[in-house]
Amino acid sequence: MTKTNIIILAAGKGTRMRSALPKVLHKLAGRSMLSHVVAATATIAEAKRIIVTGHGAEKVEREFANTEHIFVQQKDQLGTAHAVQMAVPHLGDQGKVLVLYGDVPLILPSTINDILNTVTDRSMGLLTIHLDQPDGYGRIVRGQDGAIASIIEQKDATAEQLKITEVNTGVLALEAWQLKDWLPQITNNNAQGEYYLTDLIAIARDNGVEVCSVHPKSATEVEGVNNRIQLSQLERAHQRQQAEILMSSGTTLADPERFDQRGELTAGTDNFIDINCVFEGSVVIGSGVSIGPNCIIINSTLGDGVEIKANTIVEESIVGDRAIVGPFARLRPRTVLGSDTKIGNFVETKNTEVGKGSKINHLSYVGDAELGENVNIGAGTITCNYDGANKHKTALGDNVFVGSNSTLVAPITVADGGFVGAGSTLTGDVPKDALAVSRAKQRNIGGWKRPTKNNKGD
Repeated sequence: MTKTNIIILAAGKGTRMRSALPKVLHKLAGRSMLSHVVAATATIAEAKRIIVTGHGAEKVEREFANTEHIFVQQKDQLGTAHAVQMAVPHLGDQGKVLVLYGDVPLILPSTINDILNTVTDRSMGLLTIHLDQPDGYGRIVRGQDGAIASIIEQKDATAEQLKITEVNTGVLALEAWQLKDWLPQITNNNAQGEYYLTDLIAIARDNGVEVCSVHPKSATEVEGVNNRIQLSQLERAHQRQQAEILMSSGTTLADPERFDQRGELTAGTDNFIDINCVFEGSVVIGSGVSIGPNCIIINSTLGDGVEIKANTIVEESIVGDRAIVGPFARLRPRTVLGSDTKIGNFVETKNTEVGKGSKINHLSYVGDAELGENVNIGAGTITCNYDGANKHKTALGDNVFVGSNSTLVAPITVADGGFVGAGSTLTGDVPKDALAVSRAKQRNIGGWKRPTKNNKGD
């Protein structure tokens, strides 16, 4: 199979972003704009991806250091055709070439495939769109036969041409040999003194090649970002689209305008998500799940019937069916909750397995631990898992009860049915069905007089 060559233009400085970070590395929905573009091409088989960098090239290359992308630099900013010319040495004579833009992040894979499907020896593809307010875009000029004849940049357009509402998005595809033959024919005889890639359209027509227009499903696919205001507007438009997809699949959102998905979110039906919730990475939600306001779910799985209460963070964890977590709880990485468990307010867990029906209700830290079924952890309990150099494990069997304000110094095991008295500090194992108590003996001193405040004014 002949490779498709994908050229992504990412050389712009992005002066209006007013940032030391290259424009294409600014984030939208949790990842860089350039990574969105790269991801959109993932379905293209046998693709060679060439990224044209310029300002901040080292930072761009660093983000994609562990990929098979080819990087070329456009040291002088002489226009889009000049940028594409930098990639030509990496092109063979066979195959298609697709040109995309690193600051146009939301193009869909389906649209990309539609453009590529128009390319033959006698036709090339161009992504165009009709806009009510086309200011700033190059206009699509069509001949009397209705076919695309050329693209005129706004600064070079006549008053009549400025009335055209069909505009160029810059995204195009053609055969590699055509691109290599035609690029040298482009001149910089225009108002900007730049080499416009759009001049390929007129050259194609002169060579008897039809220019086939393809239209995106929505304007957000082709909206570029030049400043932080545009970035925020595109962010909200994208989040609204994600929210509508989620609602259409059977989830209720308290307010779609206060919902953020920064990755992949898969959900069952009859779920409810309250305001200001953020989903990062890969998140899977079962059915009948309720998530309260201000929660953050990162790379985690929530089973059926789970309730996540307000202000809770769940990160790289698995929450079993019908578990209740929060409010103000934090599940740190490698927490696994069994079914019907409960993690209450101000509880933190890490690298811990909690068996079916077990509870850690309030104000506790449980790390590097394994809890059996029907365990009860009282308020203020701490597993002391770190000795200053290494982590150690706490193992609690089934039906263990740990009283409030207890300290379990790992490594330690409390066998099935063990009972830890409140206020105990344990450093040794507890046998099955035994009571462990470790606390100072209480003394009651009669006739005690409370201290009194002096009257010195301090």
